[in-house]
Amino acid sequence: MPKRSIPGSSGLLRAMTLLGEPVLHTPCEPVTDFGPSLAALVEDMFATMYAFQGVGLAANQVGVPLRVFVYDCPDDEDVRHLGHVVNPRLVTADGVTVRGPEGCLSLPGVEAGTPRFDHAVVEGVTMDGDPVRVEGTGFFARCLQHECDHLEGGIYLDHVTGLRRSRALRAVRRAPWARGRVLPGSLT
Repeated sequence: MPKRSIPGSSGLLRAMTLLGEPVLHTPCEPVTDFGPSLAALVEDMFATMYAFQGVGLAANQVGVPLRVFVYDCPDDEDVRHLGHVVNPRLVTADGVTVRGPEGCLSLPGVEAGTPRFDHAVVEGVTMDGDPVRVEGTGFFARCLQHECDHLEGGIYLDHVTGLRRSRALRAVRRAPWARGRVLPGSLT
């Protein structure tokens, strides 16, 4: 039986795209080339996600404007979900809306209570072009919605309002990585 490699074990660490960089705030393009470069991107994304201790990562977070995300995320029952989706579509987001802490590797050190549905379904394909359907509840549903938002050019702060939003934006402005950075108009 062939030995399966651990996702990311042969990947290269890529630089993290931070809030304010245009690629993070622009809808991503569909993947049309399912060759070795896509496989390398997915492998690099896993390596980068693990290096930055995340549970999900969208391609535009490493500067690539393609519709791809990877995940290694538990749900609320601590069941591990591991995989990737190419050309994902969020086909269902429903159930109870839960406000929970949410952060992002592209906004290091900033967290805010963010409302998300407790159930999500994403459909797309694998890097080999095979259909895939991923269903999640709880924290994993939050992850699926978060990564799909990224691919549309959005970030979790787009869902935060009121005092929570004000506090999060203040934390962004004070963050060392944000100094001298031009932030999108919606975040000033």
